[in-house]
This record gives sequence, structure tokens and C-alpha cells, in this order.
Amino acid sequence: MSFSRLISRWQGLALSLIGVVATVWLGFAGQLGLYIHPRYYVFTLIMAAVAVVLIVGAFAVVPASDDDGHGHADAHDHDGHAHPSTPRRRRRFWMLAGSAASLAVVAAAVATLLVVPPSTLTSSTVEQRSINSSSATLGNTSAQAASTTDDTSAYTVKNWSLLMRQGVGLDYFGGRAESITGFVTPDADDPDNVFFVARFVVTCCAVDAQPVGVAVYQPGWQSSYPVDSWVSVDGTFGADPSVLSAASIVLQPDRIAAIAQPSDPYVY
Repeated sequence: MSFSRLISRWQGLALSLIGVVATVWLGFAGQLGLYIHPRYYVFTLIMAAVAVVLIVGAFAVVPASDDDGHGHADAHDHDGHAHPSTPRRRRRFWMLAGSAASLAVVAAAVATLLVVPPSTLTSSTVEQRSINSSSATLGNTSAQAASTTDDTSAYTVKNWSLLMRQGVGLDYFGGRAESITGFVTPDADDPDNVFFVARFVVTCCAVDAQPVGVAVYQPGWQSSYPVDSWVSVDGTFGADPSVLSAASIVLQPDRIAAIAQPSDPYVY
């Protein structure tokens, strides 16, 4: 079998095997949560094990060669001398080009899935999906139930953003002291004075993740807290002093501390 045919025959199986190995590695490294909801961990790893069996079986079943034993003669001219035809040379060129492209795809898959460290979604994704824009991802927390209790110790950015989205006003938020944790992303309307402490809500996987956040009023914040850095903010909720920002309620900070990204950066 020619090299190009060998590459084309095994490329799909090789890519499948790379994907399965990457999935299992993320699972055992505790980083599968960067891509899927925890409820799907066991299912995903079981499917990966099934895939390994199928891939091994495919390697065993697919024949190593399809050589039928028949030779292919080169073109001959009228005097009986063999001359490689131009179409044959062109075919050989395109076969080699296709093989190189296939190897490049496999190498890119190895680099992307096995070499490059996994990473979380960032502010660039926030810009594409718009923060606090999707009510479907904010869960079924009831604003009415939340507003009737003073126990907010377990609240995350997701809970606070839901309350604001559902119209809970300053009569509930005003003067309430809280602590929130998330990554820094600028307010699109007033990036000089306001930033969001944000996190991504994952319902199934990172593809459907939606950003939620709480606005923090802190003029000149860029000099101390880079975009995408993680912070913990202690402060008091109040009316937004910014005339440009669309946020009506902000957290006015008493303390902002830089922190390391948590092992589980998403909320569910």
C-alpha cells in the first residue's frame, strides 16, 4: 500500500484515538469540568471506554493493505520506452500533498488536545455572548424566595445576577454587604469606571456556557486588576454612580483581592 493510502486509511482512527485519550486524561486529571457539566463525568468516561474498545477493534479489522497484486504500467511511447506520464506525476503530487495535509491535521490534534494545557473561557467569549443576556442559563432560583430571606451565604455571582435580572431593586440590595468571586471583564458601556466580576454558567458543556456577572464600580480599576484575572470583592451594594453604564446596581468595594483561579471556575 502506498504511503498516501496508508495515511488516508488510518487518519480517522488516529484522530478518534487522540480524542479519547485526551478525554480520559482530562477525567483523571480532574479537568474535565473545564469542558462539561459534572453530571456528565461518569457518562463521558464510560463512552470513552466504549470508544477505546471500538477503535482497537477497528485497527484489528481494517486490512493493512489493499494491494490486489496487479501492477500498473507506465505510459509507453511508440518505440516501447517507458515514460512517466504528466497525469501520473500530477496524481502523485496531489497524493503527497493530501498525505502532508492529513499528517498536519493529526499533529494539530495532538498539540491541541494533548500538549496545550486546557484553559477556561475568558472575556473574549463574554464579548461574543453578552453578559447577563440569557435567562435560560440562570437556573430556577426564585427572586421572590431569595428576597424573603437574609441568608445569602451560599450565593454566587449567578444568584446575584439573577436577582438583578428579575428586577429586584435597591430596597433589597441597598446597603447589603456581600463577597463575590470571579474573573474581571470590563463593562462595555463604561470600561474606565466599571468592571464585572463574572463567571460562566454551564448547563451541558462549555459550548453552551453563558457569562453572568455583578458590576463593580471602581474608577481606574485597570491599573490594578488585569482583564481575565480572578478577584474576590467585599463590598456593599448600591446605586450605580456611572452615567454611562447600563448597570443600575453595583457593588461598591471595600476590598478587592487578587486570587488564583479556582479548580472549578464555572457555576451550575
